[in-house]
Amino acid sequence: MTIHPETRVGHVHLKVADLDRAIAFYSGILGFEVTQRYGAQAAFLSAGGYHHHLGLNTWESRGSTPPPAGHTGLYHTAFLFPDRKALGQVLKRLADAGWPLDGAADHGVSEAVYLTDPDGNGVELYRDRAEADWPRAPDGTLAMTNSRLDVAAIIAEAD
Repeated sequence: MTIHPETRVGHVHLKVADLDRAIAFYSGILGFEVTQRYGAQAAFLSAGGYHHHLGLNTWESRGSTPPPAGHTGLYHTAFLFPDRKALGQVLKRLADAGWPLDGAADHGVSEAVYLTDPDGNGVELYRDRAEADWPRAPDGTLAMTNSRLDVAAIIAEAD
């Protein structure tokens, strides 16, 4: 049995220690729009007017520390951008804010950068290549890569 192929991940909820700090990152730097806020307890953010793609809350985590390394939990949340220019725009905002990147890779099927949010949650920002451009082995199977990504070249396409 398999899941229906049109199934999509609708939204992600993150426990955060400081709601204003999390909003400053996800809205102020990444550019998500705050669609609703419940005082100092929760906020919902979206891209393009959807009710929410991202929920942030302090219900069980206000003032908490991130989980220690080596424990189970969310590895990262991945945000898909529609094209290289849109990815470059958010990378420029991160650079302007002095926000460090943890890594960057050209996977053949996509270009991705990795960073950590203020609460220690992993974040992937990426754009997919057209499926016709995906690398394939001689037998036609997908042959993803993990090559160096030129982040500066993507930022240059932001304008």
